[in-house]
Amino acid sequence: LVQSSCRSRFFWMKLNKLLLQGKFFQLEINDPYAGPVLLDEQVASRCGYVLSEDVWGNPVFRASVLGCHVANEADELFSLTVNIKVSSFPSMRAAVTYTHPMYCSYSSWASREIVCEENYMEVSVKTDVPAVSNDYTVAWMSALPETQNVAYQLWQLMFVSPSGRKRIMVSDAAKLGYSFNNTLSRVYLRAPYHSNESDISVASGVSMNMITSTSMYRQRWLLLLIDMTVSCPVDGISFTDSALTWTVPSVIPTLVLQESTFLSKNILMGVDGQVIASPDKNNYLLEHNKTHIGITIPIGAEGGKLKSSVSGGEYGIIYSIDLFLEHTWTDADWQTTKYTVIKSITTPFMPQIPTVTNNTLPEERIFNVAFGHFLPDVSLVAIAIGNVPFTLREAQHRGYKIYETPLSNGTKGFILEVSFDDPYVLTEYMNRNETKYTLLVNYTISVGPEMTLYSHSAEVECVIADIEIPEAAGYCDEENLYLVIPVFGLHQYWNLYLGSKLLNRHTARANGYLGATNSTHLILQIPLFAVGVIYEEVSFQKIKARFDVALRKVRTMETLQIFSVSCNFNSPAFILCYPDGTVMISAQMKTVPGIDMSKTQLRDSSCKPKEYNDGHAFFKFHVTTCGTSVRFEGDHIVYENEISYEKETLSGQSKSTITRDPDYRLTVLCYYRTKETVMLGAFVSDPSTSHPFGSGTVVPRSNTAVYRRTRQTLNVASRVSKNEFFMDFYEPNVAILKRPTESVFLEVELKEESPDAELYLDNCWVTGSLDFNSTPRWNITVDG
Repeated sequence: LVQSSCRSRFFWMKLNKLLLQGKFFQLEINDPYAGPVLLDEQVASRCGYVLSEDVWGNPVFRASVLGCHVANEADELFSLTVNIKVSSFPSMRAAVTYTHPMYCSYSSWASREIVCEENYMEVSVKTDVPAVSNDYTVAWMSALPETQNVAYQLWQLMFVSPSGRKRIMVSDAAKLGYSFNNTLSRVYLRAPYHSNESDISVASGVSMNMITSTSMYRQRWLLLLIDMTVSCPVDGISFTDSALTWTVPSVIPTLVLQESTFLSKNILMGVDGQVIASPDKNNYLLEHNKTHIGITIPIGAEGGKLKSSVSGGEYGIIYSIDLFLEHTWTDADWQTTKYTVIKSITTPFMPQIPTVTNNTLPEERIFNVAFGHFLPDVSLVAIAIGNVPFTLREAQHRGYKIYETPLSNGTKGFILEVSFDDPYVLTEYMNRNETKYTLLVNYTISVGPEMTLYSHSAEVECVIADIEIPEAAGYCDEENLYLVIPVFGLHQYWNLYLGSKLLNRHTARANGYLGATNSTHLILQIPLFAVGVIYEEVSFQKIKARFDVALRKVRTMETLQIFSVSCNFNSPAFILCYPDGTVMISAQMKTVPGIDMSKTQLRDSSCKPKEYNDGHAFFKFHVTTCGTSVRFEGDHIVYENEISYEKETLSGQSKSTITRDPDYRLTVLCYYRTKETVMLGAFVSDPSTSHPFGSGTVVPRSNTAVYRRTRQTLNVASRVSKNEFFMDFYEPNVAILKRPTESVFLEVELKEESPDAELYLDNCWVTGSLDFNSTPRWNITVDG
């Protein structure tokens, strides 16, 4: 519980704070004649006691060997007994008392010794009183008028201050907080700081608390006058971010009246009452000149104590150290003066911004974050990841790794490890193939012995190239283009765009695309003549078509990749309506009998086919040429032309005209939306009910030529079977609903008794009305 020692002319006792934790204690000074005296502030400053804490928080008691209740043997051997009372209650009931005697030996007294303690100033003077003379000289007494009223055989004190002189009896000094007494060979005065009789002076820029006093003693023919002036520094402390400096005047004018005779003999410094023989070994700096003595201590140096603290919502540190300075000098008035100053110094609060160090190794996909630097009196109590709070136990149970690690200069840090894949880690797709992982963490630490809570937020980022840009594959069949695209990251990192339009389900359905998705890929089917198909080359019965889809970032719309499929198609019939008004038609004209395709033409007979063969003709013209007409239908502009056949006639003997050629006319239509982003589109001759931009169709105006040679009406019947067995049929005139992908089982029967009649099913289609020329039209069989 107790450690004690004698350090120079002081009793020094330290109590163990761990044994006193959660308890209350009091100190009593055990007077051998009057019994125990309770130690309080007034008793301490008057009697030469100090009760404080060292930098480690241990209670420390110091006492001057000239203090009250100290047993003194010939000014060389000193003893003091202290009672330590410990209780679990503030009222100190049921207290346990520990009696602790202390002994000190000190004989190297200087002629004058001055002590500047934390709560008192003390001056002691060695005095040798000569034998009392029998001669009574009135003249000598008259020469000292201030002393004529000194009481006989009683010590008195006279104080000199700016307000005047004040003389008091020694018995009254204690009432003013002073302690005056004499020993076998010394007289001493002890006074509190800033008493009524004190004054503030400045020596070499340092403020000094000064008491100018004279002790007087009269006995018969003897009048003893002793200068008891004392002066102690009350400031002189300065701080930087890295060090503290304590400055004391080398020469104090009130203590050295004849400065020319001043001679400094020795300067010592110490920490915690122990003399430091080689200050530079501890990085201390002790320097002096004619005016100042300076001690500079680096913040955090050995012998002091760094303490964590929180002030104004900020984390910081405080550094404390217990110093003393002992200066010995001589001058003409005093043989030797030993001047001792004891100073406990604590720096102001120094804010420290905790450091967050990102030690993450991206290839491990684990955040490794160091949080420091902290003193040993700091502990981590909680964290929050992504604004979700966790106690340390909860965090570790969740899989977060948290542990302490030693750092430089005796500090420590806290390591936190969190997986990139943790749901509370934020992710953001960046650049082409990178992901930015962001860890938002809030630390809560317990600071100092007061266990003050302090929180600090940090944001840690790591960008790694861990995304693979997808590659698409493409192929074609006779009527469609296909794109096979990986679905990884789709809609999360990137989207598909057709031009400037997002390619989603609605767009695909409106444009006639078909899409199928499995666990890994999206398969997109694009009909040859769907909106968005680009026709790179168009010639007679041949089309080179390409379909492009852009892969763009979700947030920035940056294009990362263009997925493209390109194929050559052999199409017997098509119409292409370009945004610039160019129209290309490959017309398939089947007539009985056949016609000469070189003689086909548009409305303007000068517009002939560019290429042709026995059954096909290829036309290319602009909507402003070849007799093309224009009209408006709703929100569409419709351009119309007509392919016709230039018939050959034979002149007969009568007025009749003879021809072997059929009457054949084919209407060509191109539809353009009046308000639409320009996009190339083409449709074969079965347009949808809502014509997309740039769509086209060809409509035969008359099919009589097909049947011209057949004058007889045939008896033909048809019906729809419910399945492939043709056993169960739908009733006539009943609506039949079928999906485009479902099979239709159609039975056509020729009910003709003539042996010359045969049934050949050439073309079969479905329309929305009884008019077989109406649109829309869906082919069931083409060319048998």
